[in-house]
Amino acid sequence: MDLKQYITIVEDYPKEGISFKDITTLMDHGEAYKFATDEIVKYAEKVRADLIVGPEARGFIIGCPVAYALEVGFAPVRKPGKLPRETVSVEYDLEYGTDRLTIHKDAIKPGQRVLIVDDLLATGGTIKATIELVEELGGIVAGCAFLIELAYLDGRKKIEGYDICTLITYDEE
Repeated sequence: MDLKQYITIVEDYPKEGISFKDITTLMDHGEAYKFATDEIVKYAEKVRADLIVGPEARGFIIGCPVAYALEVGFAPVRKPGKLPRETVSVEYDLEYGTDRLTIHKDAIKPGQRVLIVDDLLATGGTIKATIELVEELGGIVAGCAFLIELAYLDGRKKIEGYDICTLITYDEE
């Protein structure tokens, strides 16, 4: 299935010069959403994932159905103040400034094989930070799976050495 046909390009969103890749139109089509989920499930089985981790919020949309299909747990990665129990956190760089991500301190057992799932690999900052959280808790990053990769932003360089699966690639804006 050509999943790219289900992605809507929204020009100048969220600001001028950005060509936004909208996944909600893929999610609107049950067959396409199921196909994409099934493809990531196959990848998760291949890398023998014990747990799915996804950064908010679109990582939840993609990761939760994968965890459900595999009958494994899902651990959310969130902004500070959004998780109710004790957390660990990591700071990471943004284009202009820094941000922070957190995960529950008990979300990952040492040695657990973790698949990180998100909608988009762009510059790689969020995923690199998520990898750091997983590894700080003793998890093994089995792989990273994405619906979309914006290859022209070189996000793979930030997460070099990790196994990566992408279903749709955009080589240019």
